[in-house]
Amino acid sequence: MSPIIEIKNATYSYKNKYQSVPAIRDVSTSFERGRLYAIIGKSGSGKTTLLSLMAGLALPETGQILFQGVPTDSFDLDQYRREKVAVIYQSFNLFPLMTCLENVCYPLELMGYTPKEAAVIAKDYIRKVDLPDTVHNRFPNMLSGGEQQRIAIARALASGAQVILADEPTGNLDIATGRRIVKLLSDLVHKDNYAVIIVTHDISISEIADEVLRMQDGQL
Repeated sequence: MSPIIEIKNATYSYKNKYQSVPAIRDVSTSFERGRLYAIIGKSGSGKTTLLSLMAGLALPETGQILFQGVPTDSFDLDQYRREKVAVIYQSFNLFPLMTCLENVCYPLELMGYTPKEAAVIAKDYIRKVDLPDTVHNRFPNMLSGGEQQRIAIARALASGAQVILADEPTGNLDIATGRRIVKLLSDLVHKDNYAVIIVTHDISISEIADEVLRMQDGQL
């Protein structure tokens, strides 16, 4: 199977007028659909920077990030982030003044669905993450952390992206809730053929991942 994301000799540094700090150095690897990946390493090792490059939040200084063989620097990066990859975060990043249903509808409406069409599709994704219909009209702060993360995952799925990038998705959750989120992400990989790439300190994710990548000093 050909990789959905490929990283070729990517380098990236954080710069200001006083200094340049290397974050990743000459990293090469690839990711396939149907596999769950864990990227582990100490704080400052470069793993979140690597995730950001795959998410199209920045471009590498040297080397390339390719999506289905196409370099990310040839995409409209706003469109790339809307349609090709979806990111979920430790802090959930839901829109607080939108209901849960409106949060999941948001990427669908950006793609041109009418509000009515988007609502029908969004409800299916909310069911897919094992939440009841009663959450539709609740605001995020009315839900538990685990429920908010499920809504964040439903919103990611609604974008149509086949790659889910997760930055410490269980970091704000208790152990039992975190395990349920990990099980949900694993099911998306092995039942629905997504590629899920998780930056994590959570040992339970490393234990069930199909592949574990360790970063140290900006290198794999």
